[in-house]
Amino acid sequence: MKRKKFIFICGVVTTLILVISLKWLTIPSIVAQANTTLLVSAAASLQDALQEIQPLFQQTQSNIKVNYNFGASGALQQQIEQGAPADIFFSAATKQMNALQEKNLILPNTRLNLLTNRLVLIVPSNSRLKINSFRQLTGNDVKRIAVGEFRSVPVGQYSEELCKNLEILAQVKPKLVFGNNVRNVLAAVESGNADAGIVYTTDAKLSDKVRVVATAFENLHSPIVYPVAVVSSSKKPDSAKQYIQFLNNKQAISIFKKYGFGIAT
Repeated sequence: MKRKKFIFICGVVTTLILVISLKWLTIPSIVAQANTTLLVSAAASLQDALQEIQPLFQQTQSNIKVNYNFGASGALQQQIEQGAPADIFFSAATKQMNALQEKNLILPNTRLNLLTNRLVLIVPSNSRLKINSFRQLTGNDVKRIAVGEFRSVPVGQYSEELCKNLEILAQVKPKLVFGNNVRNVLAAVESGNADAGIVYTTDAKLSDKVRVVATAFENLHSPIVYPVAVVSSSKKPDSAKQYIQFLNNKQAISIFKKYGFGIAT
């Protein structure tokens, strides 16, 4: 009888230990899940659209918080290569994404070509310049042209290709004023510090201080494609995948379209 009582007590104690252990194992997991924060390194041209999409995503995934690091795609690529924290990379060109993929710094099976864009020529809204084509940038009345930096800023890379294909690069080169991202290029034209500038149609749509005078033919530069992928070093790849999936749903796509993006998928 005493032995049975002893065995019963041992069983109760063991059960209590298991329950307590499971409780302590579960609580940190729930807390960790509730406090998941993603860092998205994204091209500057995506800023307004992504910030509008953010609260919609968090309505569906209240346990996942999203922070952004906006900048030129080339600069963001270099940050990731140097070990800077990031869970997702959303580039304005395939070149930077390809570079990271070659170094195994993104998860290839999460890569998605999501958006497209167009290249446009803008002038200040109050400009008296009578230009309606990129070729007219060679004219004497155009003194300063704002463009993205050729090496690291995708809009600059596309602009360089455009000018080369139009055979005007040598003529306009002395007039070029370089910005370290597309928003800086837009700001230079808005302020009148540049007579004209080359930006994406999505950036031009954001400002009433500039007007579009020409749109580049797409065969004059590389396709403007925005790829997104999970960074290999991310400690939250499942949450990052959920975010990318949300960017490709109807709600997010409608917002991207509102800002002037085309859809690549």
